[in-house]
Amino acid sequence: MTDQELILYEVKGRIAIITLNRSEKANSCNVAMLMRIHESLIDADNNEKVKCIIIKSTGQRFFSAGYDLKEIQGAPENAAKIQEWGRKINQSIILMKKTVITQVQGIAVGFGVLLILASDLRIFAERPKEELYLRLPELAISAFPQTGATLLPLMAFGFSYAKYALFSADKIGLEELKNMNFPTRIFPLDQLEVETITFVRGLTKYQTEFLFFTKSMLTIMHKNNIKSCLDLEEECGKVAYAKEKKSMKELEEFIKSLHEKYS
Repeated sequence: MTDQELILYEVKGRIAIITLNRSEKANSCNVAMLMRIHESLIDADNNEKVKCIIIKSTGQRFFSAGYDLKEIQGAPENAAKIQEWGRKINQSIILMKKTVITQVQGIAVGFGVLLILASDLRIFAERPKEELYLRLPELAISAFPQTGATLLPLMAFGFSYAKYALFSADKIGLEELKNMNFPTRIFPLDQLEVETITFVRGLTKYQTEFLFFTKSMLTIMHKNNIKSCLDLEEECGKVAYAKEKKSMKELEEFIKSLHEKYS
């Protein structure tokens, strides 16, 4: 399957649809797929006809298992590219003028969760926890949380629950998400596709200026904070992955410098 086939992109009326199409690999994303997702997002944002963007995936079990870890193992250059393009995608989703909606039918892990958190609205299938959950396993699998892995849970869940999600690496099911008013809509699995399109078509009927300005105003209010938080993740990641490890005292001094720099 070619890179073009792994990420499908189409425009239907006023809606652009980006589909992760690698269900046999749990819709995990390699570098080429990330680049294709970003390219599709930019194309949709620049398309005069498009007013909203849907991100979804094929298969029923996984929305996305995140980054393709096999591509990273033993290839630091690939790890750097994944970090680069993962950040570009999440930053683009947050900062672009058009509303991005994720359609979630199954399990999301790591970057799969970040795509959902970065989106403006989220539409879920009504499924039990063993069939649909969000999980941020970065700390548990010795992967430093970057590309929005600390910022996005903080924005979506709040300070306390973001810590819970990151430190515990627990599975977060639909019932927990409901308690936080996180899902925008929830539909039966067999109606998810049709109901998502119907909902998004309703958004496209809003006056363009009202739709674009509402997201843009909210974004501008936090724009500087968003970019600096992503920079902070990258800066800490470089130290965390450095071959020469710092002492506890050196880490303390580094953290003090971060407080001064980002306060």
